[in-house]
Amino acid sequence: MSTTWLITGTSRGLGYEFVRQLVEDPTTIVFATCRTPAKAEKLHALKPKGKLHIVQLDQEDKASVDAAAKEVEKLLEGKGLDYLLNSAAAQYGGNDSVLSMDSKEFMDTIKNCVLGPALIVQAFIGLVAKSNKKVIMNMTSGLASIALDCGPKNASYSIAKTALNMYNYKLAKERTDIIAFVMDPGWVKTDMGGPGAMLEPDFSIGNMLRTIKAASEKDTGTFKRYNGEPIPW
Repeated sequence: MSTTWLITGTSRGLGYEFVRQLVEDPTTIVFATCRTPAKAEKLHALKPKGKLHIVQLDQEDKASVDAAAKEVEKLLEGKGLDYLLNSAAAQYGGNDSVLSMDSKEFMDTIKNCVLGPALIVQAFIGLVAKSNKKVIMNMTSGLASIALDCGPKNASYSIAKTALNMYNYKLAKERTDIIAFVMDPGWVKTDMGGPGAMLEPDFSIGNMLRTIKAASEKDTGTFKRYNGEPIPW
């Protein structure tokens, strides 16, 4: 039986790596979303490898999100969406602190990291509920953990991801029929993570996919590392 996946932010970085690995499985149907599909050359190069649909979606624009949901629903032809992975994110504030943060960059980060995933879940949850797996993974960061005591760095991004964690908790409590959890991919060598990061994208995403595919009801509402280990809140 085929499984259906929707991944956001797939033109580069971790979103792209999710798609690259998933299309290798002939039983998988992938919906890859990005802001500007016409410029996503690497993504288009994956189309001959598997069942891949590239869909325009800007998670900061509700009209764009709703239009993407209608397009995906049509392409599914009555099937549900087994896995929804909210992996798109932007770090507008960079390595700021609470005393140096820019108000616009802070609000842009909140809009991208919290409101964006929320709008996507609102638009797609009917398709997720219709599926067999019913899994939503919201990409967070270890910087969102207060218990890990990461210090003053990356304030805007850390605060936004902590808010996303609370959003996911509320989602898991409101929709007990859905398996919803947050995952930290680790410090990965991407445009955002930089060349000094510790993990290669294929390693991080390979581990995340194994964890996501094994998810069950006991995982809903949890905070996990890329390898499935729990992270303290």
